[in-house]
Amino acid sequence: MPGEHFLDGCLEINMVSIRVIETPEEMQQVEALQRLVWPGSETDVLPVHLLVTLAHNGGLVLGAYQGDELVGVLIGFAGLYTTADGPRPKHCSHMLGVHPDVRDDGSGCALKRAQWQMVRQQGLDRITWTYDPLLSRNGRLNIGKLGAVCNTYLRQVYGDMRDGLNIGLPSDRFQVDWWVFTRRVQGCLGSHPRPALTLVDVEAAGVQNLYSVGRKDAIVWPNGEIAEPEGNLLQVEIPNDFLKLKATDFELARTWRLFTREAFETCFLAGYLVTDFIYDTSFAQPRSYYIMTHGEATL
Repeated sequence: MPGEHFLDGCLEINMVSIRVIETPEEMQQVEALQRLVWPGSETDVLPVHLLVTLAHNGGLVLGAYQGDELVGVLIGFAGLYTTADGPRPKHCSHMLGVHPDVRDDGSGCALKRAQWQMVRQQGLDRITWTYDPLLSRNGRLNIGKLGAVCNTYLRQVYGDMRDGLNIGLPSDRFQVDWWVFTRRVQGCLGSHPRPALTLVDVEAAGVQNLYSVGRKDAIVWPNGEIAEPEGNLLQVEIPNDFLKLKATDFELARTWRLFTREAFETCFLAGYLVTDFIYDTSFAQPRSYYIMTHGEATL
């Protein structure tokens, strides 16, 4: 697949090419990129010998390139999940990282689209991965653009992490499900992607706010108690830039982690599912919201 482009339905600013990575020399570039994306913990870097083993034994290592420069990497492998009828195969997407200088150029979405195409060719219908639900950029990509859904909240799934992005906070994560053959995902990644959901759509549908948010000088904090979830649709706001918030007010970042942990676990226990993400730029400061649905409800 060298030189092909996978950007339909994704934010596109600079064209990138997606290539399968297989050689030790290429894997050295992958090692180096990991250090830029997740600085501060050498023990968390996947080494060349493991990457080569993955690539040569059914795994997937994809690179996003601008010219000859590696600017993004995706790593995944085949796995199993449990059903009432026994284990079934899936693809586990372990890592997606993009160079800090080009995080908004569409490389991440292009990598996921290439993964979607390749996993479908393998005959697998489910891809899973984890991400921090408080990272707005990741919510926009995973839920809003790719069409993944989530009803699984994992507490402290990686233990105490030591890299610069995660150190000091519980490593809570969403585990998302990407059902690759569904109409929903096709609607996101096809040649005519669905329009992004807006707050106007949400207000017209009468969506319940699960809690209110206080605002002052671009700082947001959870304001009040978590409401009892009811109705078909819920709206859950998160900080628009959680990493910046963590850098300026660590205790408030920790408050957000524990507050949203309770909020999402409450909703999932009540049968709700994360189905969409809104990034609203109509305010002085952008706002970020998850949309959760009960049963088959949709906007």
